[in-house]
Amino acid sequence: MSEHADLPEAVDTKALLALSEDHHERTMRFLGTHEISGHLVKAYALEAPGRTVTEGDEDEALRIAEGHLSLGESRGSLGLAVVIAHAGGDGDYVLVHTWIEGHMSDLAIFTGPAGRPELLRPARAGLAPCVWEAEILAHERDVFAWHVLDGEGDVSDRLTTWSEDVIEGASR
Repeated sequence: MSEHADLPEAVDTKALLALSEDHHERTMRFLGTHEISGHLVKAYALEAPGRTVTEGDEDEALRIAEGHLSLGESRGSLGLAVVIAHAGGDGDYVLVHTWIEGHMSDLAIFTGPAGRPELLRPARAGLAPCVWEAEILAHERDVFAWHVLDGEGDVSDRLTTWSEDVIEGASR
């Protein structure tokens, strides 16, 4: 598309530029691999500038995951999940991403006010991961495909390799 071409009507150039000016780095930390409701779960913290995922936030994220994952069999779960505890700029989020039958996944997002993990509730229908959360989920999609689906050896060896392949550091 040429810089001189007319953009479609729905392209909000002011909003896109405002997002661009406000875009910043966030910190990703791996919180370990856990067994929750019969699932093998990789947990991450994602932190906006000036925010920290505390031990209490992590505990609440894992508690929420436990409730959601307890429905795993009825949701077609394959027993592998990723949990993200996100101390965001506008509130707190917990994402529970589960691999399910048919090469598909299930995603639950919980939202609440900043610093009040006990008030996290299911997000509105249609809410999807933000750009920072999506980076973690993209990494996890890749390592699931590389180590579990395309891996070699028995399932235990594949899952060990999957659980050790994590992403940490700065997210843009």
